[in-house]
Amino acid sequence: MHQYLGAAGFSSISSKKEFMDIIKTVILEPSDKNYIETENDSVICEYVKYFTPTTGIVVRGEFDKDNDLSLDFYYPVCKAYNVSINENLGIERYAANEFFAGVCDDPRIGVTLIFDIQNSVDVMKRFADNTDDMEEKASVNLSGLSINGMVMLPIKKDSNEKAKNEKNTTNRNKLLMAARNGDENAIESLTLEDIDTYTQISKKIRSEDIYSIVDSYFMPYGVECDQYSIMSEIVEYSVEKNTYTDEEIYILTLDYNGMAMNISINKKDLLGEPMVGRRFKGTVLMQGKVDFG
Repeated sequence: MHQYLGAAGFSSISSKKEFMDIIKTVILEPSDKNYIETENDSVICEYVKYFTPTTGIVVRGEFDKDNDLSLDFYYPVCKAYNVSINENLGIERYAANEFFAGVCDDPRIGVTLIFDIQNSVDVMKRFADNTDDMEEKASVNLSGLSINGMVMLPIKKDSNEKAKNEKNTTNRNKLLMAARNGDENAIESLTLEDIDTYTQISKKIRSEDIYSIVDSYFMPYGVECDQYSIMSEIVEYSVEKNTYTDEEIYILTLDYNGMAMNISINKKDLLGEPMVGRRFKGTVLMQGKVDFG
């Protein structure tokens, strides 16, 4: 079964027989569904049922010409409410199935962001006639599933420090954009800035805890390209209950350098009590809903 089912409130489901009952519920009582006809006279269908206002399960299957349904795969999902990215987006199909990954270079992150696309059927419709060049500018609502996280206290900052940090972040993002376009002065400025940062951290780390120096981070985790280790400020949170299992889920809205994303995590998998202003630290499976406009 999917490793991240607990983030949608299904950590108590231990057998495949139990989970097949849930799959049947998704298919028979979907919150939403989408489909596309193929060249082989079959229909690819995607069913989604939300068991909390924000989290649920997506089931993908295919009806053949005799109207028989064969199940392909399923995955837990977390709704994304905020536009996180509006950049050029590359889309790649996974080799094993009709599932897609989004690839984006956003200067606010510092790494190439790869995430699972939630609305894959929409992608198939969009690029039905051109699957060799799936790239265009689009807005993406990011979300994530986590099965391992903790709440950390914030770094104390006054209003002047916050304003200074925001200004520095804005300036750095502008430099990164210029560097991507080949501006040599911007590249040199970023290099010198990184050297200064490394020097300052090397001095402070001797007497301070690393998490009092590093306010946030976003970095790849493990060998799978859609998983990340992140630490970011909590700007909003809520508690939701799974109507099937009665498990409680935290929905955390994080802000990383101005990029908003929703994270779902089972209440028993989160160490600490979330509050606005505190930080979430954990591993996350990144997802995103693409809006082609």
